[in-house]
Amino acid sequence: MELHPSLQIFLEQFKQIAPAIVDSYFVVDTERRIVDFNRPFFTMLPRSVARGLKGKKCYEVIELNICRQDCIAQQCWQSGRHIRLDEISGKVIGDAEEKEMRFILSAVPITDGSGNHVGALEIQRNVTDEAVVQVKYQEMLETEARERERLASQIRTRTKELLETNQLLLKTQKELMDYKKGLTV
Repeated sequence: MELHPSLQIFLEQFKQIAPAIVDSYFVVDTERRIVDFNRPFFTMLPRSVARGLKGKKCYEVIELNICRQDCIAQQCWQSGRHIRLDEISGKVIGDAEEKEMRFILSAVPITDGSGNHVGALEIQRNVTDEAVVQVKYQEMLETEARERERLASQIRTRTKELLETNQLLLKTQKELMDYKKGLTV
């Protein structure tokens, strides 16, 4: 696969700072073919998919809910700037479990000296575990809110019953006092 010279230069320069990126990333050319990637991206994939990764289209490897119609690389090329998308769901192609994953995505256009797009760098932060915790926390909050409302309703009902019982007691005490005074028979 022949790379655009400007993309090749970017990759050579990027290799110097790439180890500082702890999230998974890959670099695509303008045809959305993967031309480079890091170990975290490679290890996220099943072996059958990870082998021969260079040259595959990114959407053939990882299927995000935006890939077909709102590709983040295409968005950054159209806008000519960095794009960040939060809470993007998707799955790894070929994953036997086909578990849903959540990502924060970033894409940066790679250009030549004339400003023409030659590729894009896409970084994926896997926030699946955090999303699961957030969903469970939200469910817990909703459960606690329902329980608080149930308890408040129970307190209101018992308070009403107590007030009615208190009124009945006061009425009975008055009748008893009247009886003791001989006012009633």
